[in-house]
Amino acid sequence: MAFQTSPGVNISEIDLTNVVPAVATTEGAIAGVFRWGPEDQRILVTSEQDLANRFGKPASYYTDAGLTTLWTNHETWFSAANFLAYSDALYVTRITDSTAAAAGGTNFSAKYKGKLGNSIQVSHCVGTANMGVTARTDTLTIEPYSTTGIISGLVANTDPTYLAVGDRVVLSTGIELVVSAIATAVADAGDATKFQRTITFDRRYNPANGAQYAAAFSTQWGDADLFDSPPSTNTRMHVVVRDIDGGITGTAGTILETFEDIDTAQGAIGADGSTNFSPDVFENRSDWIKCTPAQAVLQASLTFGQATLTTGVDGLDEDDVTVGDVIAGYNLYTDPADVDVSLIIQGKAKGSTLANHIINNVCETRKDCVAFISPELDDTTVANMVDFSNTLTASTFAVIDSGYKYQYDKYSDVYRWIPLNADIAGLCARTDDVRDPWFSPAGYSRGNVKNVVKLQLNPAKAERDVLYKSKINPVITQPGQGTILFGDKTNAPTTSAFDRINVRRLFIVLEKAIGVAAKSTLFEFNDDFTRAQFKNLVEPFLRDVQGRRGIYDFRVVCDETNNTSNVIDSNQFVGDIYIKPARSINFIQLNFVAVRSGVEFSEVVGQF
Repeated sequence: MAFQTSPGVNISEIDLTNVVPAVATTEGAIAGVFRWGPEDQRILVTSEQDLANRFGKPASYYTDAGLTTLWTNHETWFSAANFLAYSDALYVTRITDSTAAAAGGTNFSAKYKGKLGNSIQVSHCVGTANMGVTARTDTLTIEPYSTTGIISGLVANTDPTYLAVGDRVVLSTGIELVVSAIATAVADAGDATKFQRTITFDRRYNPANGAQYAAAFSTQWGDADLFDSPPSTNTRMHVVVRDIDGGITGTAGTILETFEDIDTAQGAIGADGSTNFSPDVFENRSDWIKCTPAQAVLQASLTFGQATLTTGVDGLDEDDVTVGDVIAGYNLYTDPADVDVSLIIQGKAKGSTLANHIINNVCETRKDCVAFISPELDDTTVANMVDFSNTLTASTFAVIDSGYKYQYDKYSDVYRWIPLNADIAGLCARTDDVRDPWFSPAGYSRGNVKNVVKLQLNPAKAERDVLYKSKINPVITQPGQGTILFGDKTNAPTTSAFDRINVRRLFIVLEKAIGVAAKSTLFEFNDDFTRAQFKNLVEPFLRDVQGRRGIYDFRVVCDETNNTSNVIDSNQFVGDIYIKPARSINFIQLNFVAVRSGVEFSEVVGQF
């Protein structure tokens, strides 16, 4: 108890309820080229739809003849999507090169770099009076019995772009028109403040005959019907973001998002107490646009209008982006204290340089995750794959598969070659869900690969023997069985228990979980009580793993034999944990022995 300096009652709580916590083992991670989304960040994605919403759909641009692919990212994209077919937790990092650019406009720009931003149209209305009817006094000429008309006139000292495509024009006679095109030019070469404005519009109500009107007409913001009322003050605005050409959603004119009554004044606060300053609102809530404070000040002087963003560029695609750029994305996953991941997906194969970086600088550095590697698409033979395997760092934290699969791309209605590494990682994640990490992900029970039309290589028995000796896990298709992962080797440097995926992942789970639990021992005294407390913490956990078939046996040693006086004087604490890991069956021998009818089985059992 604590020392007291005067009479009284002191109450203390001592918590001895610490247990070994459950640790996550299903989170994957991938870095690569995507069409949209934040760059150089770790974004957790939970489904294929979530992937498409955050990072755009897979894309391939072609020449007009459709013969040469100009830009593609389908191997990277479908690797991410394939993993999500087995699991619901994937960290995605988008990488771009220096040639990528964000689409821009006068007052707004695309939130992220990419050609996809060129499909964005921003429509906005600022101030209390500009959303509704505004009077104009130009001459209006309507062509008889036509569906279009022209507004022409000289306007001195007035910006001629107050109208935008989609805005409405209501004549004094009640005829309602919709602006379909606008062209402007300086009307007087001697006076640059005078503009000739030519506006073409579609007629909603066709008059009986043509007429010319010198009377006033009125205009209205084209998106006024989307809001119940105008902006509440002259510094506030409504904003509508559209997919103007269908490049984002597939349907031209689709509304992507709207923002109501946000402020162009810095420091503005919304009704819920959060910032209502438009640049902050776009930063926090928009998936598509952004603006700067300086641009927001400019918006305060505007009325209403629409603008389509331009100049967006995707940059280099997954074929041409440098390995160095991709490596920079994977470097975001090197620190286990920064992000908890267990399965590192290579995605598109780009040779041994990228694969070795993931193995050496991510997995071997962290020692709590496994890299999943595929040979390149051009490695179409067993010999090619063996040569590739020989260039990789031997590591128990790496798993190599046998290449690519052919699968359907529903977004482009074509078939694609996609690397298998994401599927193998996905099988590990699914095994975690249906069994435990220490079960093998291979075989007919848990090794079924999804979304396969055919394999790049479907190895026969003799070819599988060669691949397996080179620590490459064959993926095979068998009639009536589907496509199966038919091996569970790691790329271990020597023959040991760690040359199997299930043993490697078993020890990752044990080390991660017990390591977290052991933090409660820090700064305690290295005495019998603390050592006994540590054993009482670890042994129940290991008994549970043993009961769930992860280990055959174990022993925890934490006493004066390994915590000697030298260890104690060095402020250290030692716990030795001995494990007999459970082994997966890789080879089955069935002996069928025929015996004479008069022979007792006890006479022959054990002789063969």
